[in-house]
Amino acid sequence: MNLEGRIESRTARLSQRRRQRRLAERRRRAQLRRRNLLMCGAIGALALGLVRGAAAGGGPAPEEAVSSGGGADRAEVPLVRDFPGPVPILMYHAISPAPADTPYPDLFVPEAEFEDQMEWLAQQGFHGVTLDQVFSAWTDGEPIAENPVVISFDDGLRSQYVGARPILEQLEWPAVLNLKVESIDQGEMTEAMVEELVAAGWEIDSHTISHADVSDLDGEELRAEVAGSRRELIERFGEPVDFFAYPAGAYDADAVEAVEAAGYLGAVTTDPGLASAEEPYTLKRLRVAGSDGAEGLEAMLSDAGSDG
Repeated sequence: MNLEGRIESRTARLSQRRRQRRLAERRRRAQLRRRNLLMCGAIGALALGLVRGAAAGGGPAPEEAVSSGGGADRAEVPLVRDFPGPVPILMYHAISPAPADTPYPDLFVPEAEFEDQMEWLAQQGFHGVTLDQVFSAWTDGEPIAENPVVISFDDGLRSQYVGARPILEQLEWPAVLNLKVESIDQGEMTEAMVEELVAAGWEIDSHTISHADVSDLDGEELRAEVAGSRRELIERFGEPVDFFAYPAGAYDADAVEAVEAAGYLGAVTTDPGLASAEEPYTLKRLRVAGSDGAEGLEAMLSDAGSDG
């Protein structure tokens, strides 16, 4: 098969994969809507019973309707089409206070600070999305939430499950977990935790097997860390694993070529700035440090927007 034929074949495979993911996502959302309807029905029946009981002398009627609470209704999120614009990808590591003896305190963001940042984003009209949703909007013209932002976590740390997950669930926002395979093997994050994050709408992507510097590898070692990690994660979790995160942001031409050859749709770096459709295998991110707070995040986004 000539080069043009290989490109057309790969494009067709990617389009089919995206269609399958969108179908799976629609099914998941339909199941969620059915569950919410059942819950609302049960609450409504309970409220009606209370009202009837009050009318029959069984006690005072409630003054207001019962609310189901929780995060914002995803059905009410405004969507936009033909979205070509850049997207901020926020990069987090540990969601916990920094230990006193850590050599990298900026990699730790306390839960309260992370919650303030997520609430600030929501108040400013941002909506959490996955990289797959971004690429579907860029390449297929699929609708995407207005003012999209990707919340990404590197490595696969227990504090991401314990600290970040509940906060994002309140907003009903997904996130992207750039998972190092050894994080599971070492018990830092269990397979059950990862599966629960997937059920909550998180996207699972690869961060190599051992956090090796892929810019310093070649041949079989490079393929094992790049293609091997993707294969391992797909086998464990049945997820597409369509994106890659360069450990420590280090990459070179060989690493980019290995990522593309492994079938990834794109890859994220630690280069500062907004992610652009023009550079799918060297997507920029905004590193969030433990000392930034909501004010620092606001300044970072403002500076990135003015640079773009």
